[in-house]
Amino acid sequence: MSVISPVHSPAPTYAAVLRIPHARRTFGAALLGRLSYGVAPLSLVLSVKDGTGSYAAAGTVMAVFGLTGVLLSPARAALVDRFGPRRALVPLAAGSAVLLVALAVATARPATPLVALVALAAAAGALPPPLGPVSRALWSGMLTDRNLLRRAYSLDTVAEELLFVTGPLLVGLLVRYASAPAGLAVSAGLVLTGTLALVTSPVVRGGAVQQDPGTPEPAAGRRGGPGAGLPRAVAVAAGVGMCLGAVELLVIAFADAHHRPGAVPWAAAALSAGSAVGGLVYGAVPWRVPTAVRLSALALGLGAVLAVAGLSPHPYALVGWVALGGLFVAPALTSAYLLADESVGEERRTRAGAWVNTAFNAGTTAATAGAGLLVGRLPLPLCFALAALPAVLTAVGTLVPARRRPASVVGAESLK
Repeated sequence: MSVISPVHSPAPTYAAVLRIPHARRTFGAALLGRLSYGVAPLSLVLSVKDGTGSYAAAGTVMAVFGLTGVLLSPARAALVDRFGPRRALVPLAAGSAVLLVALAVATARPATPLVALVALAAAAGALPPPLGPVSRALWSGMLTDRNLLRRAYSLDTVAEELLFVTGPLLVGLLVRYASAPAGLAVSAGLVLTGTLALVTSPVVRGGAVQQDPGTPEPAAGRRGGPGAGLPRAVAVAAGVGMCLGAVELLVIAFADAHHRPGAVPWAAAALSAGSAVGGLVYGAVPWRVPTAVRLSALALGLGAVLAVAGLSPHPYALVGWVALGGLFVAPALTSAYLLADESVGEERRTRAGAWVNTAFNAGTTAATAGAGLLVGRLPLPLCFALAALPAVLTAVGTLVPARRRPASVVGAESLK
């Protein structure tokens, strides 16, 4: 992957990240394309529901779209690692845009058979370009200063999370003034425009990174194949995803049990706000603890807070606990991406990030379905405790081997 020369700063800040040559253009282009991923899912559900009049059909189509997207994410990332972003991203974005437009046309026609919608959704889910992993791989190539890279990753994670809040709001405006299929068309335009802007960035077209002899390599994986850090990052990301996927449904059940459905959007907003604050603070702190240990500790903290949240006496008390839990979310994901990046060589960066992303999304989806089976069968406080268990178990299971690693490896992982 082509990158430009690294930038070092004695006192790294978020402003320093954005002052890197061409960083704003590259970062903005990637975010524009990634906004499509916040617009497409809700647009698809609403379009199919309106076109067929069936929630079951909408759920089926969305499940297929999400499943192919999650399962094939590492394969799409592997194409980028093999052929480079310019050769791989453009065909993926073009194919994704065409299929999203086809879905918009098909869902606007009530006579379209469900099997055709399912086939189109499966194909559309298989092709979205991995703009998130590519963006993080570009940051890693531009920055050999690990403190500055941590800030870049934190900024990236927080911005991506905010996109998934902004996307549904944009869909709401489109549905009000146009139609749900229009959201699919807009999503197609976003992913194609953002991808083309990204691949024409000088960061992607530039020369190879110039390593600073004084900058230590962060992990053994830089000198060869993937180390133990990548499986650890994937495992904890899956645990965090399972925790959050279950809690989203449990918050709804908790609010319904207390006859306070209005608390649900407040809880969702509190989680996002807490995550954004936590991510920005995490990136600004000069950590000296190894990335692997930080990741496990953050996952453990998230699980502990959300387990206690189930004991809340009132839905608005639950909102406070959810906000507190949110403080751990973006930092945990940022740490997972950092650890994955530290554990592999340049030729595997995009795939490493994609595996973390896939694990998180798969964990979220699986746990949402599992939580649906628990609600109504077990007391809600116990459901919350069980929902927190994956994050706690993966944290404990990875924290011990992280502390037993040789001092030379641990020292190389530290962000000094």
